[in-house]
Amino acid sequence: MGIRRAKGEELSGERWLEVDATMTGTLTFKDPVNLSINGRFEGTLDTQGKLAIGEQAQVRAIINGEQVVVAGSVEGDVTATKLIEVRATGRISGKVVTPRLIVQDGGILHGSVEMMHERSREGWMNVEELARFLEVDAGTVIQWAQEGRVPSQREGATWRFERARVEDWLAQERIK
Repeated sequence: MGIRRAKGEELSGERWLEVDATMTGTLTFKDPVNLSINGRFEGTLDTQGKLAIGEQAQVRAIINGEQVVVAGSVEGDVTATKLIEVRATGRISGKVVTPRLIVQDGGILHGSVEMMHERSREGWMNVEELARFLEVDAGTVIQWAQEGRVPSQREGATWRFERARVEDWLAQERIK
């Protein structure tokens, strides 16, 4: 991935949006972007593209993305549809969900790991992702799923929502 986090290391010629400040809130990117967090962040990161957590970064967040590389500290759940890499200086405390996981020697992962096939995750959302997508709270999503109002699939105690079916459902609801 060629992500710069060590002094002078290059970002492999790609354009990156770098956040070096202290931020709280929700960052959501609908289109692919290469995002680098180098300061403090607390909240929710919902990205498409590459996300780099720099060596000096301290992040307390729920992270959803495609490719996530952690060289700093992350406290919270991390879901990636393609890859999560914990560099030698990186630390994740929380649940990790991804089809590919790389933990370099010295990297720390304290929590649980759920491995999945890349294709099986594509097009699927969890409760929190669907809540953000629909701009409602997670409790409303769960209630709708339990009532059968939104297309859903239950796996044990977990609800999953296929994006294409949800978009069709939304289109039908708008027509009504």
